[in-house]
Amino acid sequence: MAPTPVHFFSHGSTMMLGEESESADYWKACGDEALANGIKGVIMMGAHWDCTGDRIEVATNPSPGKSPVGFVHPSKYVNYKLVPDLESGERCISMLKDGGFNVGANPKFEWIHDTYLILIRMFPGGCPPTTIVSMNARFDPHFHMRVGSTLRPLRHEGYLFIGTGGAVHNLYRNVWAPMLKYRDNFAQETAPEGWALEFRQSVEDCMTQNRGPALRRAITRLMKHPQYRDAHATDDHFMSACFVAGVAGDWEDEQEERGRLGAETWELTNMVSEAYAKHDARR
Repeated sequence: MAPTPVHFFSHGSTMMLGEESESADYWKACGDEALANGIKGVIMMGAHWDCTGDRIEVATNPSPGKSPVGFVHPSKYVNYKLVPDLESGERCISMLKDGGFNVGANPKFEWIHDTYLILIRMFPGGCPPTTIVSMNARFDPHFHMRVGSTLRPLRHEGYLFIGTGGAVHNLYRNVWAPMLKYRDNFAQETAPEGWALEFRQSVEDCMTQNRGPALRRAITRLMKHPQYRDAHATDDHFMSACFVAGVAGDWEDEQEERGRLGAETWELTNMVSEAYAKHDARR
């Protein structure tokens, strides 16, 4: 079986996830494509769940709830039924243990907006069986890349891998006035600042100009970029990019096309949502 596509969705703010946008339309198109290809399930890493020490966890709550979402009306998500894939979750745990990770199940984890709102946008007709893997709070890019590389054989079995995080995600440097005064996160009264544009371009260059192990090197190296700390005040929204680089950055993946930028949406002046997809060239 040809490997399934791999997606990195820079999801921007919680407000953007609740609004219509070019990125939301693209997420829906990616979901339609996945269903047309008969995916077996979804394996995700988000940006809001991490474990301390050297531990990572896999969500195994058979009936997870949803954490509330700021500035998004509950009617947009409360009635969407989540479908955790417990069997695949146990399999991911086994693979990660065999790969040398300190990993365990979390049977009490409640799903967070970084994962379930993406699923709602991609699969409005119903949630596919989904497994969520946590980050590790040390935020080592190579560690998270190895998590992805350990699980990447599941691409050949029809699992769709998704990382949701941020290309440029620094809440401290956003312009909040239009959102707080008018509930308009897309106002963009001024252009994004230079540091945001510079780092956003570097993310695109790394995603679209590299294949195989070069993709892994390029993405993990971005944490040394001169504008990285401007673009990411905290590291949590960047780890899923390292995860998907691990999934899609093996020597075998040099046969695939380079990553494609499918959509881009700016909000709050300095935050950008971008959607990248990487497909096997034989599809």
